[in-house]
Amino acid sequence: MHILIAPNAFKNSLTALEAAAAIQKGLYSSPLKCTSTCFPIADGGDGTAALIIEKFKARRVELKVQDALGRAISSSLGFIDKGQTAVIEMADASGLRRLKTTELNPMMASSFGTGQLISAALDEGVSKIIIAMGGSATVDGGCGILSALGFAFLDEGNRKLRPVPRDLIRLNRIDASKADPRIVNCEFIVLCDVDNHLLGPNGAAAVFGPQKGADTKAVAQLDQFLSRLARIAEAQSGRAIDKLSYSGTAGGAAAGLHAFINAKLVNGIDYFLDLTGFDEELKKADLLITGEGSLDAQTLQGKGPFGVAKRALIKNIPVIGLAGKVPLSPPAELLKYFKALMAIGNEPVPLSEAVQNTAINLERTARNIGDLLDSANT
Repeated sequence: MHILIAPNAFKNSLTALEAAAAIQKGLYSSPLKCTSTCFPIADGGDGTAALIIEKFKARRVELKVQDALGRAISSSLGFIDKGQTAVIEMADASGLRRLKTTELNPMMASSFGTGQLISAALDEGVSKIIIAMGGSATVDGGCGILSALGFAFLDEGNRKLRPVPRDLIRLNRIDASKADPRIVNCEFIVLCDVDNHLLGPNGAAAVFGPQKGADTKAVAQLDQFLSRLARIAEAQSGRAIDKLSYSGTAGGAAAGLHAFINAKLVNGIDYFLDLTGFDEELKKADLLITGEGSLDAQTLQGKGPFGVAKRALIKNIPVIGLAGKVPLSPPAELLKYFKALMAIGNEPVPLSEAVQNTAINLERTARNIGDLLDSANT
């Protein structure tokens, strides 16, 4: 038996690489005679660029940029395709993980640092930039990124606004006259880990604003700002972004980049799997094991485990999904893709303790899977 191990990261606990290693260790500690391949995955969320850079053994460049609150931090980007393609992680500059919980403030948070990474990539002469957008601390519609690329945001009196929602709520016009001219000759690919629209009850502000520190009042203000941005963007660029698929990604940054630099928004996991040659590894597999922190109805909205399970189903390869949290009654649609869904915890414990024990629990659960498969084969 050959087992393909392809987990996503377990949020706030293990990287995808660490999760895959724990599962493999558990399998090999069982009596099951098997071979396995670790193929950690990412869907555009935090850690995606790091995995791509690792898989391609890419050249990495480190530089100073601003975090979401404007402080100087060290960040990096990678180069693949003989240096012609840059790979950027938005979370590495403008991410939630760069801030303390007490610092979260999407009304004042900007994606400017991610724009600095893009500018640095253009300095290297690339013809394509891949941006993994998950895990941002911002709901600025990408205005911070655009500001770093030379766009200016003006109010009704043509006064320049800071690229943060608290000021941008007065936005009247976007001046592209000093935008970096190199943008025109560069292809931008945005890897999206959610399929939410920009506006409304399922939009960037309502769904993700609270996770980034927005209270009820701030959510309403953020949605108002994004609605204003959408109207101005359509008037100036001719591109409607309010109901565009994936437009809510990274606090609407995906929408802003689509409108003003013609970025292509793609399903993050599908692009990642195609780029990294996942299907070739899948051909060799008799069983696929995947997982992430939670496997539930949201998994079907383009999350990494769904992406790999969907491809396995086409090839009639059974899939086992491992997670810290699994619904008591999983949706029937989810069970179409997973042969088994297994929660890795053994007993009720506080979330903080469960997060700390993720590696141990993954290893133990994988060993149990190996024991069961070995028993079935004897």
